[in-house]
Amino acid sequence: MKQFSEIIAASPLFCGISPDELPHALRCLYARMRRYKKAELILRVGASTDDFGMLLDGFVCVVREDFWGNRNLVAKLEPGDLYAEAFAFSTESQVSVDVVADSDCTVMLLSASRVLRSADECKIRTRLMNNLVGVLAEKNLRLREKLSHMGMRTTREKLLSYLSAMARKAQSNEFTIPLTRQQLADYICVERSAMSTELSKLKSDGLLDYDRNHFILLGEGQANSNDI
Repeated sequence: MKQFSEIIAASPLFCGISPDELPHALRCLYARMRRYKKAELILRVGASTDDFGMLLDGFVCVVREDFWGNRNLVAKLEPGDLYAEAFAFSTESQVSVDVVADSDCTVMLLSASRVLRSADECKIRTRLMNNLVGVLAEKNLRLREKLSHMGMRTTREKLLSYLSAMARKAQSNEFTIPLTRQQLADYICVERSAMSTELSKLKSDGLLDYDRNHFILLGEGQANSNDI
């Protein structure tokens, strides 16, 4: 795990845990490494799991499909992000999403039951549990943001809502999103063709410019003077 030590140490899960304490925390969580190929299924809908994971390299998509195969992208994970922690710490819930490798990737599996069974006086355990609460709260905020995009009435409004949020996150009107066109359509729950048409209209209207997943937001009616 040495090659991933910086990513692990920087994770919100290990906030407040010193470098000397980190090996003990990883033993407490029974940390194990796994490699996955692109498009490989990491976790399947309907499974029960005691493990949750931390992505160490590559990208992972959390997706939900309905009976007819309509795909909803719940989240795209980057190194340092956790997945399945809510399911791992629940005693009853089955996994309700698929977790799929979006590229060749490495994950660190962590045991929920191991940390729950640790001694009550274990300071590491207390920190880990407090940090997990923070992680879950942050994910709840991300989900609320996604729902706010999806709640918009039109494809145009959904796109503008999402892109505005990304601009705020980047603190700039110029930014790169982590999603492909299909992933963006799946994330805001619209048809890709309709979304592509609306992006072209937004560009023609002078509201934005883009090249693939790189965007520049412009003032209303402003000419597209920025070449990417």
